[in-house]
Amino acid sequence: MKILTIIGARPQFIKAAVISHEISKHDELNEVMVHTGQHFDNNMSNIFFEEMNLPKPKYHLDINSLGHGAMTGRMLEGIENILVEEKPDWVMVYGDTNSTIAGALAARKKHIKVAHVEAGLRSFNMNMPEEINRILTDRISNVLFCASKSGIDNLKVEGFDNFDIDVRYTGDVMFDAVKFYSDRLEATNEIVSNLPEDFILATLHREENTNDLIALKVLIESLNYINKNIMPVVIPIHPRTKKILEENNLNLDAIMIEPVGYLDMLSLLRQSKLIITDSGGLQKEAYFCKKPCVTMRNETEWTELVDYGYNIIAGNKSFDKIIESVNLGFNIDMKIAKMDIYGEGNAGTIIVDYFLNSI
Repeated sequence: MKILTIIGARPQFIKAAVISHEISKHDELNEVMVHTGQHFDNNMSNIFFEEMNLPKPKYHLDINSLGHGAMTGRMLEGIENILVEEKPDWVMVYGDTNSTIAGALAARKKHIKVAHVEAGLRSFNMNMPEEINRILTDRISNVLFCASKSGIDNLKVEGFDNFDIDVRYTGDVMFDAVKFYSDRLEATNEIVSNLPEDFILATLHREENTNDLIALKVLIESLNYINKNIMPVVIPIHPRTKKILEENNLNLDAIMIEPVGYLDMLSLLRQSKLIITDSGGLQKEAYFCKKPCVTMRNETEWTELVDYGYNIIAGNKSFDKIIESVNLGFNIDMKIAKMDIYGEGNAGTIIVDYFLNSI
């Protein structure tokens, strides 16, 4: 069986590494990797292939730095050409990026089956490009691998019981990754060793925050205050965020470092006291590393983390609410966190077994 895997963004590299590792154990399965090029900076792309032993992509489309329509359209064209060449049995897509929807659309239009990893997520905010991508990808896929029970519930509400689509609960491949790679971290990390003993880890990159100057100014003001008055803030700065800050003469008064690979990010997570983020993936990684999280968005796809009290939604327009949320976050006791919300850390095995059983 030939599986064509479509990846293009940092979180997808991590998820694909888990499943590729499992696929490599079985001679019956042949994986062909396609990198769309959506994330192209070395620290956002190449380093993940090197340190996670992710197979080198057979195809690299080098499509990036475009608007949503142009980017998705060019990916659709490029992936279709590869499908004609490779004739895979399945196309596997991850998450909710432009690479995801382009891969799913190209495959279904060529009558090739689609597997969607991390299906069923909903933020219920249709202004998010990611929400549109994930909804459309779910509807045209053949099998949906859900990371959480809430994902299953979302699909039921949308009527997926009436569709000829196989819905499976697998747990989260990100949990697999944290468990697997945590054992391989060095006792002393060079990046962490140069940081204050106590620090907050932050990320800021979503379009709803960086493209909205009102929101961005509130977030920068909040992070500056936290860094000065509560605890030092360490932020691996996203290239696009850095550019927007420079263009608008906004000063982020925090410890800014270059984007880091997965292992360095795990080390930062484990040593930090609290996470402040607008990332979807980092909310879960904070939970897996038993760190409280404050989310600088108005909603989250990972609603169970909020329900259990491990994640606080602070929004992106109120300085006071963000500061209050950070102070509340320090009171969350993650030592007693329920750690089976996203399965047992064997999602990759469950997914690969699905393909083996369908041969």
